[in-house]
Amino acid sequence: MRTTLTLDPDVAERVRQQMRRTGKGLKAVVNEALRLGLGLAGKRVSPPRFRVQPHSFGFRPGIDLDRLNQLIDDLEASEASRTLGR
Repeated sequence: MRTTLTLDPDVAERVRQQMRRTGKGLKAVVNEALRLGLGLAGKRVSPPRFRVQPHSFGFRPGIDLDRLNQLIDDLEASEASRTLGR
């Protein structure tokens, strides 16, 4: 959720101090403070479920996808030898 929040000067100063002390950003410090204040500090927050979406890249059969760097090197070497052979 995105929202605008106006902090009282004393609270803003404490947030700045905490940011300097921990090296964390404003968002992390404010979220931690709110979790503590709302009694959510000890509860686990489950991250969103990670989903893999398969995609067909259209590679021809026989191309080893684990060796694409070697394929690129071979193609570049072929191009270089063709260019130098002119």
